[in-house]
Amino acid sequence: MVSIRRATEADVPVLKELIALSARELSRGFYSDAQTESAILYVFGPDSRLIADGTYFVAEEDGRLAGCGGWSRRRTLYGGDQTKSGDEPLLDPATEAAKIRAFFVHPDFARRGVGSRLLDACAAAARAAGFRRLELAATLPGVPLYAARGFVERERLEVPMPDGRTLPIVRMDRGVDAG
Repeated sequence: MVSIRRATEADVPVLKELIALSARELSRGFYSDAQTESAILYVFGPDSRLIADGTYFVAEEDGRLAGCGGWSRRRTLYGGDQTKSGDEPLLDPATEAAKIRAFFVHPDFARRGVGSRLLDACAAAARAAGFRRLELAATLPGVPLYAARGFVERERLEVPMPDGRTLPIVRMDRGVDAG
């Protein structure tokens, strides 16, 4: 049985490993190896602000890390610590959407409901904080999960990375109680 708990700073080293493994394995067929490696270096990674805010979760089964993901009351839509620059203002839950952030599943647990369990935990917490909508920037491998959970595609984006490569992502949203 998968259990969900809040992530702590002590989880960061194992989160980095999980994120890289998940990206390399589950992005095959969606991104080139070069795009994936650039994304691991420049975009994907733990976000210490989410951990400090208490809005980032880990999923575990029998003592193994099965996945991670969170939500945010801040404006940042995507990216780990390496993408941060400056202040991260708070959102207004009455008029703005909470951000669903940094979902990664261990390949051994893919397509076993881990992402959905994490998403449910995030939606419940965002709802409790007064948010009525959720927004995210999905990687291409994540689009099917989010679409199945009621998210609607709003925009396709190309995230520029410092090495000149780009990472295609999809901005999606839904009501907090949908899906």
